[in-house]
Amino acid sequence: MTITTEPPPSPESWGPVRSRTVHWHDPKVSLEAAPGRTGLEFLSAMVDGEIPGAPIAGLMNMRPVQVAAGDVVFVCVPDESMYNPIGMVHGGVACTLLDTAAGCAVHSTLAEGVGYTSIEIKINYLRPIHAHTGELTVHGWVTKPGRRVAFAEADIRDADGALLATATSTCLVIGG
Repeated sequence: MTITTEPPPSPESWGPVRSRTVHWHDPKVSLEAAPGRTGLEFLSAMVDGEIPGAPIAGLMNMRPVQVAAGDVVFVCVPDESMYNPIGMVHGGVACTLLDTAAGCAVHSTLAEGVGYTSIEIKINYLRPIHAHTGELTVHGWVTKPGRRVAFAEADIRDADGALLATATSTCLVIGG
């Protein structure tokens, strides 16, 4: 079988190139600030601007705005650089936001020197997200803390409070 294709269109016909600049701080700064702090103290220092956020926060245009034991809130402003080929924010962006919120909710319950990693996440995409959706609120909360495994949930809402996506997450607790 022979398949013939037309040559691809020239990039010049696609219009002007758009760009986005991403800024972050050396992650070593945050890592060096972790010893001597509980998970809640560490995340609170991030919310208060005492230590920088993780580099992924710059890439995803998100930041933590509220933290309490077992409960965190991030905000994110999506833009078209996050679009998939069908013209909406890629589901992986929503998954990353939900994973971050659920994981940080678990982190906020951990003692000094104890870490976590995600071992499972299930996402429900309920509505599309676009650049014009505006600021997103990403809320994560612990449903069952644990010494070895912790469970959390998270959701994403638009500025009007409409539910856009939900997640359930399982995290492995490391150390302690």
